[in-house]
Amino acid sequence: MHRTGGPPGRRTRQLDEAHLADSVTIAVTDGDARVAYWSREAEDLLGYTSAEIVGRPLGDLVGADGATLRHRDGHLLDARVHLSPLLGATQQQHFLVTTVPSPGTGKLQDLMWWMLEQQSPSLSIYDRDARLLWANEATRRAVGFVQSEVRGRRLTEFLPGAAFEEAERRILRVGETGEPEYTELFVALPREPRAHAWAVDVFPLKDAHGRVHAVGLVSNDYSEQHHSRERMALLSEARTRIGASLDVTGTAQELVDVTVTVSRFADFVSVDLLQDVFRGALPRPGARTGPLTLRRAAQGGTRPLPPDATPGVGAVHTHPQSSPVVRCQVAGRTVLASVRDPDIVRWLAEDPAQETYARAFGTHSLLAVPVRARGVTLGAALFLRHAASPDPFGPDDLTVIEDLVAKVAVCLDNARRFTHERGIALALQRSLLPGRPTLHPAVETASRYVPAGGDAGVGGDWFDVIPLPGARVGLVVGDVVGHGIRASATMGRLRTAVRTLADIDLAPDELLTHLDDIVTHSGLPQDADDADDTGDASPSQIPGDIGATCLYAVYDPVTRTCSLARAGHPPPILVGPDEAAHVVDLPTGPPLGLGSLPFEAAEFTLPENSVLALFTDGLIEGPHHDLDEGNRSLCRALARPQPSLEALCETVLDIQHPEGGDDVALLLIRARALGPESLASWDLPSDPAIVAEARKRAGDRLTEWGLEEASFVTELVVSELVTNAIRYGTGPIRLRLIKDRTLTCEVSDGSSTSPHLRRARLSDEGGRGLLLVAQLTERWGTRYTPTGKTIWAEQVLHPV
Repeated sequence: MHRTGGPPGRRTRQLDEAHLADSVTIAVTDGDARVAYWSREAEDLLGYTSAEIVGRPLGDLVGADGATLRHRDGHLLDARVHLSPLLGATQQQHFLVTTVPSPGTGKLQDLMWWMLEQQSPSLSIYDRDARLLWANEATRRAVGFVQSEVRGRRLTEFLPGAAFEEAERRILRVGETGEPEYTELFVALPREPRAHAWAVDVFPLKDAHGRVHAVGLVSNDYSEQHHSRERMALLSEARTRIGASLDVTGTAQELVDVTVTVSRFADFVSVDLLQDVFRGALPRPGARTGPLTLRRAAQGGTRPLPPDATPGVGAVHTHPQSSPVVRCQVAGRTVLASVRDPDIVRWLAEDPAQETYARAFGTHSLLAVPVRARGVTLGAALFLRHAASPDPFGPDDLTVIEDLVAKVAVCLDNARRFTHERGIALALQRSLLPGRPTLHPAVETASRYVPAGGDAGVGGDWFDVIPLPGARVGLVVGDVVGHGIRASATMGRLRTAVRTLADIDLAPDELLTHLDDIVTHSGLPQDADDADDTGDASPSQIPGDIGATCLYAVYDPVTRTCSLARAGHPPPILVGPDEAAHVVDLPTGPPLGLGSLPFEAAEFTLPENSVLALFTDGLIEGPHHDLDEGNRSLCRALARPQPSLEALCETVLDIQHPEGGDDVALLLIRARALGPESLASWDLPSDPAIVAEARKRAGDRLTEWGLEEASFVTELVVSELVTNAIRYGTGPIRLRLIKDRTLTCEVSDGSSTSPHLRRARLSDEGGRGLLLVAQLTERWGTRYTPTGKTIWAEQVLHPV
């Protein structure tokens, strides 16, 4: 042990004034950190005798920093304390206490010491067993310990917690492997009210031979950068997650999910909107005062809500004037407040439900942000922090959340506009489709139209049932590309065109040919420079895109034949009386508007009580199967026994369209047949003398049917039509009467020349027959057949 000669007082001054140029051993401590042995140099340096100091805690000799020696007279010496662990036979830990010269000479070694001690990052050194050897001033200040009290102790002995256990495991691992590690911890130190973000580097301290002697730890508090990064991450997450759907409640819920579940920005969030927004209407601009009635669009929190604590989603709640939700909308700016603010205390007193919630979770801070888009207030969003989040909202939070809510407000307004336009399109679509099942003697019908799910909205799918003369019925189903108002309007134009063409009794292939011409020359479904409401481009903008498809069929209950043709549309499915379903083999025609290939019709017999399903492609297309699999699945669904066509419609939609993909039109018909009791038919020679016989036969049959009141008009119609066929047509001539809800008189001949109305002059002997037919019957017309034509006229027997 180093000794310095001379009297004690003089030696003390020499040691003190020389700043202890050499290390001096002054004491040995026992296992309780009490002084067990005291050296002569210690007496000279600190002024205590052995009798005065042995048995006292070593902490009595050091300053508040735990590293500077304190003289008996109270002044601090320019010397540092170094502890060296000593292990005896009992393994009880003792320490050799040595003074270290203070780094105050200005030499490079001193400068290095000052740099380490005065560094703003927290620096510390541990031995390979994770026991603290040294910590700089920043570490001691952050942790709040005296170095002499914790030197030689493991990290978790003076800093408990999972985060520090992880740091200790890394220290041990680095001491063993010699490989540096990096980690980030979010933890609150013992004397801190809030957690901080720490970037921690753990690295080995090696000698020239690469042997690890200790482990260094550097930790930087990057809380500001962390919070800034969190705010940026919140905005980035919001950009990707909010506004994906054009649904008001869905968009509001996305805001709740991002700020509560994803970012933990708040412990509870609610979004209340004016009721006009949910209807798609634009709220009236201007400030609102007094109590305000809003509807809860979305809400969510980090903990389950107690019953009746807040209005549920969809509930309508009247907020008092003191509510921050009302105040932020009236003022047009965010309200940032503590629950201890007088305005908030008054609000909670006037709103018992909110007071119950605040008391249950210990709400202490809130933000109320107006939801404004394009200068109009749509509602407000309320953000709360509870006791679980001790940090109140601050100015930085205000900046972030106002930016976020502004973006959400635009998304909500887009959803509102979509709701408005969807309502218009749906109303237009519903008005253009048959409102209820069509009553017809030839078929029983059931139908469904289902708008597209998600953001697509109402599309251009449609169907129709068209009564035709001769108890026949026209069946049509079509699909216009796109969604929105334009698609619905285009569908209406096509439906009108089909009805007009069907009214002149064209065959299915001829009708589609004329319809294709209409689409080609009118620019249907959209003009070249237009796009539909959902952003879908027009067919001219998308090469190869299909503008519109259509399938048209005519069913004759007398012959039970069905004639069909299709323009780029899926073929129908036929379910026989034995409940076996199959796709009808039907020639494929090009979509409407291409004007390239002709259309072909197919004809087959429709068994009585069989079901024919006409549908759009949304019923068989899907992301997980192709059209063939979709057809097979639809066949299986249609083959299921059901008590009615209505029930079968529901079953098919539940199976084929459960999640609401594309829009769907479905038309089911059950075929009926007209029996001999409703028909009368005669082949007539081309002889004028037969006209009187034809009138008699018709009159006799009406008497058998109990329709004597219709005999006069019917005999006149028969006389005129048969006479025209004999005079202007060619054989063979056939007369047919059909009785259902109407009485139809048909005369067929082998000529393709059609008669037409003309106004006879007073001196003309003829030319008045068809005019009388037109005046006395409900309607009349000409239908062309492969062998000639048929002139028909209808009388209403039982007006509906």
